[in-house]
Formats: sequence, structure tokens, C-alpha cells
Amino acid sequence: MNADTKPAPPIAAPAPPSPEFTPCLDFTIAGIHFNNPVLTASGTFGYGQEFAHLIDLNQLGGIVVKGISADPMPGNPPPRIYETEAGMLNAIGLQNVGARRFLEEKLPFLRSLEARCVVNVFGYSTEDYVRCIEILNQGEGIDAYELNISCPNTRCGGMVYGSDPKLTEEVVAASKRASRRPLFVKLSPNVTDITEFARASEAAGADGLTLVNTFVGMAIDVETRTPRISNITAGLSGPAIKPVALRMVYQTYHAVKIPVIGIGGIATAEDALEFIIAGARAVQVGTANFYAPETALQVVEGIRAYCQRHRVHLFDLVGSLRLPQNQPPSTEYY
Repeated sequence: MNADTKPAPPIAAPAPPSPEFTPCLDFTIAGIHFNNPVLTASGTFGYGQEFAHLIDLNQLGGIVVKGISADPMPGNPPPRIYETEAGMLNAIGLQNVGARRFLEEKLPFLRSLEARCVVNVFGYSTEDYVRCIEILNQGEGIDAYELNISCPNTRCGGMVYGSDPKLTEEVVAASKRASRRPLFVKLSPNVTDITEFARASEAAGADGLTLVNTFVGMAIDVETRTPRISNITAGLSGPAIKPVALRMVYQTYHAVKIPVIGIGGIATAEDALEFIIAGARAVQVGTANFYAPETALQVVEGIRAYCQRHRVHLFDLVGSLRLPQNQPPSTEYY
């Protein structure tokens, strides 16, 4: 060996691999444990079984079944759906089998799933809501009720409750007294200040809030000069409503202490994460189910991948919006 030749440095041992980070996506609302924060929205997923041949329902956080009333309802005459440039209008009219047939025919399948079962409840009067809940109380396997006080697809009933804070408090309080299960209240965006209705629901005993429901809209066939929907007006959903729904979730999160579940144009994991960062504890996928039934499961996987990449758990993200320095959270519109 040449005297000027230096010995080669020892080969460094490879660094041990960093431990795999496993994010926690489960959460609890009012004592109900959900495996992940993605549910399917009422009115977009039937009674769940209709999608069983398309996706693994056990991978969902929960299924919110279509609105159930005490007695069966035939719904509105067609046409009841119209596709818009950035979403869709629907006025199904809350067609459903009624509470008793739901318990007999639909609940046994839902009870067999790992996904949580949330039943959306609708009525035309406070007495209707209470009667429906009292019937549903007899069934086993329902985890919570979602009180629909805000559906714009009928000419009376829920629309009235969702636009009057005093009536909101009345129907929520009566339903809470009747319920054997946690009660979530689904709020309407068709109001001046959604936080007023959020506070009224909280004061009346709601265990959580779901927002938002569809916006009232309409479409016209100019050739015939007739409405595109037989009900004339209908509920607008889909990507078009997402920015407004997101703002309302953010406002509500800062206005109440009870958990918020966000809905409105969610079609990707990024959409869902926006709602969660704005303050939603969980989200619901709605319109996307009509054209891509696998959307909810893709959203779950996307949230999991995001959490792994950023090494955070779901609860770290809820309400984690980073505001400009010295900028307090705002519940104002602008």
C-alpha cells in the first residue's frame, strides 16, 4: 500500500426505517363510535342495500338512509331530477316506505353492517316527527336520528321549521324528548344567518348538527316555457354549493359547542378535508353517489393518505384552519 493512500472510510450502516405512521380516523359523536369520518348523505344512497353490489358498505363510516316519515309517502310526480351545469336539482318529495315498513324490510340489512346506521326523519308537524321517532325507537340497530327540518322539496312541513328559529327549537326539543338515541339536526342553508338556527338547535338539546341541506333553485325549459321539475322549485346540490356550504360549516363550528357534520358538493378527499379543517367532525357524500358510487370509499382512502403524509390524526385536523396573524375567527358573511 502506498504510504500516501488513506484507508477507505467504513461503510455506514443504513439508517433504520422510520416507524410507519398509522393515522387514527375514527371518532365519536354523542357516544357513537364511527370507524371513519365519511358517511353517505340522506336521499342519495337509498336504504343502503341498493349499493351493496357496487361497493363494500362496511368500509363506510356510516349510512344516512333516505328520509323516513311515520306513514309511507309517494313523493312528487316526475320529472323530479334535472342535471345542472355544476350539480343537480331534485324534488323527489321524500318518497319512502314509512317507519313501520322500514323497521321490517330495511333495518335488518342495515343492522348486519359495520357502518353506522343514521335514520333521517321527516314530518309535516311536530306531532309527525315525534310519532315517527316513537315508531323507530322500537327497532334495534339504529345508531342515531338525523332530523330533517330543512327539506325544500315539499310545499310545507320541514321547510317551515327550518326557516323559523322558534319552530326549530320546538321540533328539536320535542323530538329529543321522544328519542331513545342521539339526535342530529340537519339545517337549511336557505336562511339569513345559519348560526341562529344552530344555536336554537343546540339549546333544544341537539347532539350534533348536519349542514347544509340543498339550496332552493329552479330551471325552465325555454322552448316550452315550463318548469324542468314538476314541483317547480327543487333542491340544488353538487359542486356548485360547496363554497357556500363550507363557509356555513366554518361559521357554525365557531358558534356552537356540539359537533358539526359537513355536506355540500363533496366529491374528493380534498373537498372533505376542507370541511374538516373548517370545523366538521365528519362529512357526508351526496350527489357524487349518483354518478360515482365508489366516491365515499375513495374519500376515506384519500383522507387516510393525507394523514399519513402529514403524520396527523383526524382529530388534529378538525377546526385547524390557520388564520392570518391577529385575525380572529369570523362568523360574518364577508
